[in-house]
Order: sequence, then C-alpha cells, then structure tokens
Amino acid sequence: MAHDTEKKQRLHLVFGGELTTLTDVHFRDLDKLDIVGIYPDYESALTAWKSKAQMTVDNAHMRYFIVHMHRLLDPENG
Repeated sequence: MAHDTEKKQRLHLVFGGELTTLTDVHFRDLDKLDIVGIYPDYESALTAWKSKAQMTVDNAHMRYFIVHMHRLLDPENG
C-alpha cells in the first residue's frame, strides 16, 4: 500500500531499434529491439534514453523512444 508521502509511480518504458528509413518509425528487425527498461518516472527514463541515444549516435537509423506507460494503463488520468 502506497503512503501519501510517496511519489506516485508514472511508469515509462525506454526502448529502441534500427529503423528502415529516417522518415518513418518502422523497425528493421523486431527481434532485435533493445528493451532498455521500465522506469518509475520520466526523469529516470530520460536519463536512460539519453545514455542509450548517445551510445548509438554514429548510426543515424538507430532510435530510442520513451513510452508513457502510465497513460496506457490509466488513460482517464494520464
């Protein structure tokens, strides 16, 4: 049970993969998606996203994304 003083979890998924083109979000190989992790807030997800994005800066087709899972789990209060 969550305490009133605890920060509400707003889950975020960070993942990425190589795109087929630079103009569309269509992954080259779904089996090779990099699921970085699920984070309890946007700030920690952003830190993970930046780290992965910087590691792949030499590949223009490689992209990482942050998905706001809390909006999918509770669309009324997203």
